[in-house]
Amino acid sequence: MLTVALGPSVLPETGLAVTEGPAERSAMETGPPEGRKGPAPRELPPAVGLLLSMALMNVVLYLCLDRLVTTPRGPTEHPGRCPPGHFSMGQVTTCSPWLSCEQLRTEVRPLKRVGEGAVKTVFLSEWKERKVALSRLTRPEVRDDFLHGLQMLRALQSEHVVTLLGYCEDDNTILTEYHPLGSLGNLEATLNLAKYRSLNTWQHRLQLALGYVAILDFLHRSPLGTLVMCDSNDLPKTLSQYLLTANFSIVLSDLDALPLVNRSSGALVKCGHRELHGDFVAPEQLWPFGEDVPFQDDLMPAYDEKSDIWKIPDVSSFLLGHVEGSDMVRFHLFDIHKACKSEVPAERPTAQAVLDAYQKVLNLLRDTATSQTREML
Repeated sequence: MLTVALGPSVLPETGLAVTEGPAERSAMETGPPEGRKGPAPRELPPAVGLLLSMALMNVVLYLCLDRLVTTPRGPTEHPGRCPPGHFSMGQVTTCSPWLSCEQLRTEVRPLKRVGEGAVKTVFLSEWKERKVALSRLTRPEVRDDFLHGLQMLRALQSEHVVTLLGYCEDDNTILTEYHPLGSLGNLEATLNLAKYRSLNTWQHRLQLALGYVAILDFLHRSPLGTLVMCDSNDLPKTLSQYLLTANFSIVLSDLDALPLVNRSSGALVKCGHRELHGDFVAPEQLWPFGEDVPFQDDLMPAYDEKSDIWKIPDVSSFLLGHVEGSDMVRFHLFDIHKACKSEVPAERPTAQAVLDAYQKVLNLLRDTATSQTREML
């Protein structure tokens, strides 16, 4: 039999040596008496196990809470854009030059007409197995408006404007990215589809309203100067100027009527040459001389971009809809909307100020929802 002598061991934390005596060694060598059993393990009462499970579940929910109540990403998110004269589509990150007249004639195949306005007709088309939108001039009399829209589209390419893929002035054609959800006027019908029902919340709707105001802010501070959104004489017409994208953001699609305000030269704008009516347009856009004086375009006073601000509450009210929580959003937006409806244009806030107010309300309500949910855990 091989005998091993056990030396002293040292406790690492204290540095003290512990020497095993004969009694301890004897007990180690012989082990417990045969047939002798230790104390039976204690079973956890079912109630205690249930409480531990619930506590663990609350911890998991608390950690995941921010993901559950965060708002959707806004339309301003846009990874690196292409240089001027180039485009990228969808998930494709590589940039291609705008398509030429020859490419539009030979590579783009119109499929069906999907829209028609006073200036252009839009066809769902196909290019390299991708769905695109081909716009053609409706009639020669409005070619100047068509070319103005093309000029604006080229100059204002950004996350706020539909992507230009190519154009041909000789053929009066413009090719842009296709958005199957259509115009912003289709919002309610889209949200009623089973696929998009989960997006029918005040958070997503407020994000759409914020995106709409962000586009106005972009136009009012554009690289070209202060532009006024003139194709907005009533709510349906205004909504038709914007497209709803697949990721539920908004882009401006119709840029045919964007006159420039030039304050340095004192140049203001007039949206069209006909008399405007109704409560949707700003007061300064209405004929100021009463019914007894026939309308004359040369006597109609001009105005500036504050006419766009007047319309924000009405457009936002449509976008907010009547879902749970939308009235709470309206309550928090009351003050800024009241300022937008000032009869005096100079007293109305800028689009940037409205955008800031919207963002503050979104953050406030999001944080409130987060706190309330955490208190429930």
